[in-house]
Amino acid sequence: MPAETSQTLDRGLRVLEVLASHANGLTVTELAAEVGVNRTVVYRLVTTLEQHGLARRDGSGRLHVGLGVLALARRVHPVLRQLATPVLRALAEELGTTAHLTVADGGEALAIAVVEPSWTDFHVAYRVGARHPLDQGAAGRAILLGRERRAGGVAGERYVGTAGELQPGARGLAAPVLGVEGLEASVGVVTLGDLDPDVAGPRVAAAAAEVARRLA
Repeated sequence: MPAETSQTLDRGLRVLEVLASHANGLTVTELAAEVGVNRTVVYRLVTTLEQHGLARRDGSGRLHVGLGVLALARRVHPVLRQLATPVLRALAEELGTTAHLTVADGGEALAIAVVEPSWTDFHVAYRVGARHPLDQGAAGRAILLGRERRAGGVAGERYVGTAGELQPGARGLAAPVLGVEGLEASVGVVTLGDLDPDVAGPRVAAAAAEVARRLA
């Protein structure tokens, strides 16, 4: 017997999904057509979402996702951090590198969990909250690789390596976290020492897969 669901909540979530997929916004009429309900229903749904900051209207009256969605997304970070930290700790200790979980935040890569190795003489200091463009550094490039893989391209590539892109002398390697709906993220390592991709690459890719399994 199928579980009972809320039609109103389902429609409201559908409105958010549709708005999120249209960067230029939609009119009420366009949104109603996309969601498959009449304008009156869409108007009530949008008004409710606006009251919670989850939808907004621009100067021309077109509808967009509201900034309240960002606040909700940021509240997920502690959950991601808690689930990923044991995996990052094992990775950092095994490879002797700083390990991190990074998520896409607009056009930037945002580090939300970092674990440093306990036994090395020196390691890269990499702080939670660090940001950089997605197309710079292994963590951001791995997120972009994840986008390409979800779109059906570069199926054979599992990880990305970089050298000196964000910090002189630093080497990074990261793999995308795949298979978690709505999440664009990567697991990576960074070091000032040698980093053999043939050794570290498969281990980082396995850690990314383990994070995905824990989040599924």
